[in-house]
Amino acid sequence: MATIFIPTPLRRLTGGQSKITEDGATVGELLSSLDRQFPGIEEKLLDDEGNLKRFINIFRNDDEIRTLAGLDTPVREDDKISIVPAMAGGSDE
Repeated sequence: MATIFIPTPLRRLTGGQSKITEDGATVGELLSSLDRQFPGIEEKLLDDEGNLKRFINIFRNDDEIRTLAGLDTPVREDDKISIVPAMAGGSDE
């Protein structure tokens, strides 16, 4: 099972859990499996067409999945999947 690291803003949907193990052959399958266990997560990550929202980055180990095969990126049992919401704001100074 791959380990999925849940960012703080989504932990309210996972009962406070920061990492979860799930089965799936691809990142997309992992997200679907995660959503079955914790309904509402996919809608926070995917747009209406089922694509990753532009302000969400997902990494398989050290590689951002957009540089790989996107949601079709294969996942191995020992992979670490990190969900990273984009950061914005701050000062112009």
